[in-house]
This record gives sequence, structure tokens and C-alpha cells, in this order.
Amino acid sequence: MGTRGSIAVLAGTAALMTVCGCTVQAPDGDGKARSPVHIEVSRTPPADEKSGSPPPAGTPAPAPVVLWSRGDSGPDVRELQARLRQVDWLFDGPTGTYDDLTEQAVKGFQGKRGLPTTGRTDSVTWQRLLRMTREPGQWELYLMGGQPAAAPDPRCLTGRVLCISKSSRTLRWMIDGRTVMTLPVRFGSQYTPTREGVFSVYWKSRHHVSTLYDSPMPYAMFFSGGQAVHYSYDFAARGYSGGSHGCVNVRDEAAIADLFAQVRNGDKVVVYR
Repeated sequence: MGTRGSIAVLAGTAALMTVCGCTVQAPDGDGKARSPVHIEVSRTPPADEKSGSPPPAGTPAPAPVVLWSRGDSGPDVRELQARLRQVDWLFDGPTGTYDDLTEQAVKGFQGKRGLPTTGRTDSVTWQRLLRMTREPGQWELYLMGGQPAAAPDPRCLTGRVLCISKSSRTLRWMIDGRTVMTLPVRFGSQYTPTREGVFSVYWKSRHHVSTLYDSPMPYAMFFSGGQAVHYSYDFAARGYSGGSHGCVNVRDEAAIADLFAQVRNGDKVVVYR
């Protein structure tokens, strides 16, 4: 084969290599095989690359892709919030909703690292956060509620029951084995633990104030001595960083108002691990 024929074959081989983007054996001019060459081809080359000319000098890099921003929700946002908590830029949540607090936390994180302070989590911001944090566990992802409730205790499967799990920190309101609603709850501290066992609601007090601690206990449903299920302003504000004096705290005021209206004196209460 002549010189021009050899050049044409090599050009055709190079074109095939460029199109396939795979590893091939390219023949050398002396007929010997070269080392394998891996050709990487961009799926969507820039316009200048398509035309065969290099991009002009000073061409800006493509803008980072925005992954999540205010108004988004879901498990990915929950993980973002958990990681922001690890580096002390977010103290609320995780809630799974990209709210104003999350936006401000992202802005703070971006500004500290010289990134554009958009408040939106783009691919560059996310990669930087990933490098600085570890994968959050189940407990970190559900610090402020929303954690899946534990399986009901067998004692909860009949009648009207406030079924309260310490392991998942949730309260199920159940009627004849059916879960009507589920709420995140908080328990007593090490020195004032919430008692475990089977009890019953013996007194309801809508605007109760503790005579022992002089603190409000709205929507109180007493089940064991001075221990009750009730709404907690502190739980709503601080989450699990605090604790009760033995009561079962609820942080969702609208939900406990609904629960208070449904529960009757004599309804069973089961507190279990």
C-alpha cells in the first residue's frame, strides 16, 4: 500500500477511535502495534470543539448545576441538612424541606469557602460539603421528627391506645390495631426518666401548668402520676437537645390539638422500648 493509502487507513482508524471512545490497538508506521490508547469523547462537545477549533482563551467554565434550592423537599434535602448540622451551619432539622434556615446555612457555608453565596446547593457546593462530612446515620437524618415509627408493641393492637416507642421516639395513636396518626416525641432525661409499661389516661387538662416546675403543659393527657403526654414549647424550639422531666413531649401543636380532641379518659397508654 502507498503512503497516501497508509495515511487514509490511519485517519479512518483515528476517526473510528474518536467515535467509539474505546481502547484500540493503533498500528505504527513500521507495522508494529502501539500500546493501547483510550480515547475519551465528550457526549456534548462545545460548539468550538465541534468545529475543530479550540475554545477562545478566557472562555468561562460551565456554571455548576443547581441540585436543590428553596422549596425543594425529599430525602436528599434531609441528607444535605444533616451534613450542614455536622459542620455547625444548621441547628434546626433535618426536616426534609429546603426552607429559609437551610438557605441561610448554605449561604454561610458557601461564603466561608469563597464560593458564590447563592443559597442554592449546586454541584460544587455539594462536593465541598461531601469532602468535609461523613454519611449521616438514620438517627441524624430524623433528629426533628419524621423518623419511621417502630413496629407497634403487641399490647397496642387492641382498643384505643397511645402506643409510645422510645427506640424510634414516636407516638402512634391507634384504634383496634389501625394507626390513626404518628407523632415525633421526646422523653425524660436520665434523672427523670419516662416510666415504661401499660397505663391509662386518667385526666386531661387543656391549659395545664406544672405546679412542680411552674412550666406550661398544654394539651396534657396524664397517664402515670405527674407524667403526661403534652405539647412542649421547648421541644418545638430546641428539638432533642433538651429533655422533659418525665413527660412525653410533642412538638407539633396542631397535631396534638387534634389528638387531645380524640383521646378519652380511660384510653390505654403503652410506653415501651
